[in-house]
Amino acid sequence: MRAVVFDGAGGNEVVQLVERPDPEPGPEDVVVAARFAGMNPADLHQRLGRYPAPPGAVADVPGLEVAGTVVAAGERVTAWGVGQRVFGLGAGGGLADRVLVHERCVTLVPERMSHAEAAATPEAFITAHDAVLTQAGLRPGETLLVHGASGAVGSAAVQIALAAGARVLGSVRSDDAAAVVVELGAEAVRDEDLAAAVSAATDRRGADVILELVGAPHFPANLEVLAMYGRIVVVGVGAGATIQLDLLGLMRRRAVMRGTMLRARPLEDKADAVRAFEREVVPMLADGRV
Repeated sequence: MRAVVFDGAGGNEVVQLVERPDPEPGPEDVVVAARFAGMNPADLHQRLGRYPAPPGAVADVPGLEVAGTVVAAGERVTAWGVGQRVFGLGAGGGLADRVLVHERCVTLVPERMSHAEAAATPEAFITAHDAVLTQAGLRPGETLLVHGASGAVGSAAVQIALAAGARVLGSVRSDDAAAVVVELGAEAVRDEDLAAAVSAATDRRGADVILELVGAPHFPANLEVLAMYGRIVVVGVGAGATIQLDLLGLMRRRAVMRGTMLRARPLEDKADAVRAFEREVVPMLADGRV
């Protein structure tokens, strides 16, 4: 099979197209004939040598999400059969003709979705669903503030939260980003004066949940705009990973702050996230709600 590999760390010069043996499925694996694979910031950071593949993953082939057709299945696989269209998550290896994925990390592609659309969906939507609903426990009627709302994970979070009955605010720095956020159904608040904007939008109550996809620059403002019993979930730190935290402010709000990532999780955790996505998000993809 053909595979795109990173031959060391660096720029485009380390990207090569090579021939590799087709993967053989383990007892609980499926082999997917990839039609499309998604590229994510994690792949770009891996190419630069900043984000190595986790243990057990394909070390030099990028691609964390894939869509295609099952062409082989392990002896204990019962959920999927040869010829079915599936999409899902791997820890790498997606940019190849054949991709090995555990059976619990894929699900059926809705009929209305193309392979290209499907391949661009799992990483963003599973990350967003897991962070907002599973980790933060966002409830109907609560307010979610999304930093980075016009990006892939952010726009997925906006749609999922709105479908769950929440109110969504998206912080933006530009008119173009504001237009994207509003088109998705959220309310845009300006990043330059975040505390005042969120206070005005929520009648000084604050946001029940904050999804942080940008990083350090939004602290300490995040605590200022967090409601009582609020929850902050940190998923992205591209703009900075180090902060000073007002612990008394966290305590006064009886608040929780947690960090999460998807790629390096153990199989059981990742499979749980995929199954939750299958139950709660795939039906919305199938009927066009998101």
